[in-house]
Amino acid sequence: MNPSKILIAAIRKLLRPLIRILLKNGIPYGAFVDIVKPMYVESAAALIESEGKKQTNSRISTITGLSRKEVHRLKELDDSNDVWTFDRYNRAARVVSGWVRDTRFADCNGQPASLPYDDATPCFTDLVTAFSGDIPARTIYDELNTAGVVKKLENGKVKLLSRAYIPATDQSEKLGILGTDVAGLISTISHNIYETDQKPFFQRKVYYDNLPDEAIPKLQALIEKRAQALLEDVDQWMSAHDRDTNPTLEGQGRNATGIGIFYFQNEPPEE
Repeated sequence: MNPSKILIAAIRKLLRPLIRILLKNGIPYGAFVDIVKPMYVESAAALIESEGKKQTNSRISTITGLSRKEVHRLKELDDSNDVWTFDRYNRAARVVSGWVRDTRFADCNGQPASLPYDDATPCFTDLVTAFSGDIPARTIYDELNTAGVVKKLENGKVKLLSRAYIPATDQSEKLGILGTDVAGLISTISHNIYETDQKPFFQRKVYYDNLPDEAIPKLQALIEKRAQALLEDVDQWMSAHDRDTNPTLEGQGRNATGIGIFYFQNEPPEE
């Protein structure tokens, strides 16, 4: 089959859930097009640069199919308001991760200890300072408490209820995760298709399409337990090799990398 036809079919599958999200958030077709156009120009410019060629409006126009006038207009746009900030999410997630793996904040059994808020050492404020920098401890506590990850006990200590942080009520943060997580998956697929001279990135999936309803809760529990354990192991290794958490570490270059695991459930395809 023609690769273009295969790609178009794949794009249709990719866009279907994305368009549902767009429509639920009041983003019509015209607005989507306005979002896509600058991305075409930006990506085309990066592709031309990677090939060692000069970035001209004519070359970008040829690749994208947009007129040179439109390319020029899009390149002049100010996209300063089109930047998602995930800082609060990342910091809260780091605090939970540090609480789980750092022995300074563990009890005698090696489990995350219930911590005094700020009137002893170690305390919750120490935890936030260690893994979230200068953001106020109250901000992190409120975020985690709202998400159901922590609660304050009668004795005033803060207890960890969940070993993973997912925003519970803030829809904007959940939509922000859509951009980072899906982009990571597509980037991996792109690498495995086109970077044939390099080692492929790990990309695997397990899929069956005839499971009974009764098996689903057991499967979900199995995946949550084993996937969480794997992610905690990987997190511990990466933290030990990350220069943000270990400023004295040496080495060349700077890489943003990770692993994502997600459960999916859809209607089975028609026979």
